[in-house]
Amino acid sequence: MKKTTILIVVLLLSLPGLMLAKPFGKTGTAGMQFLKLGIDARAIGMGEAYTSVTDDVSSVFWNPAGLAPANENQVFASHTNWPASIMHEFAAATMTNGVQTAAIYGSVLHMDKMDITDEETFGPTGEQFTNSSMAFGIAVGQTFTNKFSAGIGIKYLRENLYEYGVNSYAFDLGSMYNTGWKNVKIGMALRNFGPDIRYRVDDDEDGSFDEDPFDLFDNDGDGVIDEDGLELDSKVPMSFSLGISGDIMRNDTSHWIASLQLDNVIDRKETWNVGTEYRLGNLYLRAGYQLNYDTNGVSFGVGYQVPSSVGIFNIDYAYTDMGYLAETFLTSAHRLSLKMRY
Repeated sequence: MKKTTILIVVLLLSLPGLMLAKPFGKTGTAGMQFLKLGIDARAIGMGEAYTSVTDDVSSVFWNPAGLAPANENQVFASHTNWPASIMHEFAAATMTNGVQTAAIYGSVLHMDKMDITDEETFGPTGEQFTNSSMAFGIAVGQTFTNKFSAGIGIKYLRENLYEYGVNSYAFDLGSMYNTGWKNVKIGMALRNFGPDIRYRVDDDEDGSFDEDPFDLFDNDGDGVIDEDGLELDSKVPMSFSLGISGDIMRNDTSHWIASLQLDNVIDRKETWNVGTEYRLGNLYLRAGYQLNYDTNGVSFGVGYQVPSSVGIFNIDYAYTDMGYLAETFLTSAHRLSLKMRY
């Protein structure tokens, strides 16, 4: 058991080096951008400083090691309204035996239909299109000692852009260590570790992809010499998060926790997240800030816990200030999530 624990720790400590091994351009170099969109209003209300805090079903996104401490089965659903009528749905469920916890989940980003515009007249053609992105996966978290847990997950990825689509997969790895003092926890997570993706686009509709644009032959007989070109690979937005959190105060009915996190995402500069949560009875108040972002990075959240004969329900809401990306409060990012433990 100890050898397994040491191996997982060494692996997780070495993984961030993979992100620095081959430097390349940042913005615009990664596809599957929906994988960056955080879920769970609790986490968002805390400024996404959540890698070391997560301890329930939403760990399938933030850190699969956070699944392990659960001693109850859980279900979770989340909805986000983004600017420009873009919506994000996420659902997950877990089963646990007290030592190992398995989870399944699904994520869908979708939008309203838009008019196709003719490039010559700059007017609508009468046709419409829509885009969507999806991820479906499984994850497992396990407690190895009373202080250390680890987890792993794999997911299928699909992105549709108009009439084009791409399929891929990615892995998530995570660990969590509780020092035993003031509930201080250190969490690490590597998310979206997977192969590059490439869209297959047949611009000249001759049934061939990635034709050599320099062969000087009209392969499809349309009078134009190979208007198709080689499609370039895109990265998936692999990220590494290192976080620390702990209790400022805690008793049977209330707590006040604070967290700090460093995020390294493959297609942007490093960011820092700070967050806090105060619980008074069944009421939760949250606030967070994300540093080094283009937008303001301020977030707030509120939650309420409702015990019932069926299970314990947590209803959470979070607001994120999108700055110049949203014209008003109503058009900014709003998240609503529901969890049930039974």
